[in-house]
Amino acid sequence: MIYIDKLIKSTRKSGSIICMGIDPVCEYLPEIEGTVEERIVFFFKALFSEMIKRKVIPGAFKPNLGVFTALDRPRENAFDGSLALAKILSFLDELFPLTPIILDYKRGDIARSSENYAKEGFVTWGCDSVTVSPWMGSDSVRPFFKEAALYNGGVYLLNRTSNPGGKEFQNAVLAENGQPLFKRVAEKLVHWAGEYPGTGAVVGATSLDELEEITAYFSGKEIPLLIPGVGSQGGSALDVVHILKQNDYTIPLVRINASSGITHPWAKTGNAVPRGWKQLCVDNLERLNDEAGGFL
Repeated sequence: MIYIDKLIKSTRKSGSIICMGIDPVCEYLPEIEGTVEERIVFFFKALFSEMIKRKVIPGAFKPNLGVFTALDRPRENAFDGSLALAKILSFLDELFPLTPIILDYKRGDIARSSENYAKEGFVTWGCDSVTVSPWMGSDSVRPFFKEAALYNGGVYLLNRTSNPGGKEFQNAVLAENGQPLFKRVAEKLVHWAGEYPGTGAVVGATSLDELEEITAYFSGKEIPLLIPGVGSQGGSALDVVHILKQNDYTIPLVRINASSGITHPWAKTGNAVPRGWKQLCVDNLERLNDEAGGFL
């Protein structure tokens, strides 16, 4: 099954275009006896069980690799983060086999290094798609496309990111034609997508003018979108889907990411982990599903 088909089928199955970010923060996890690995695994295993019980499923999962590997201490022969991620990925494969897994690692290097990073995403971790920085050009990103093609996977290229500093470079105007840099990236992305189906874009929900311009340009071209920035970063799922609908975008190819707002919403208020934390997490996922689902 090619990646675009997997996105569409998972949307039909779940009724969702929400991507659930998996970025555990140990201080916001329930207190249980055990190692860091055991605490993370306990949390997500219980959360996934609650999601299945209530039949509330996202349209994708997005673990952030750096969040997990930062918990490793290789020189002490300790790999709590990597082992936790491996178990979570196995849970996802078993419990949600139709739901895409996007490995968020934002790689991109000279060609030989990119080949290794591509294998890291698709072979080492066995994910369906990866996030990649395009800023080093064609020879840097093509190894990811080629590796993705072997596994019917996808590649999301950073186009206009959701962080405040993104505009410092991505909105810089090119002297040759007066276009912002993110528009040049969008043009190259369409070219690459013609060669490698499943090539997508990361476009933030916090930059609505740019989101509108980019989705208008991509509309009708079968470009998967990964849209971060909803929730704690200030973006709105309703605003995003309104723009997508206005530009006649193929909605099932879109994934709107929310992380902390689903997995540890109590962090924003500084509250302790509530007694009904599983229900609260799934309530928030269900609300986001409902917000975006009315446009499917």
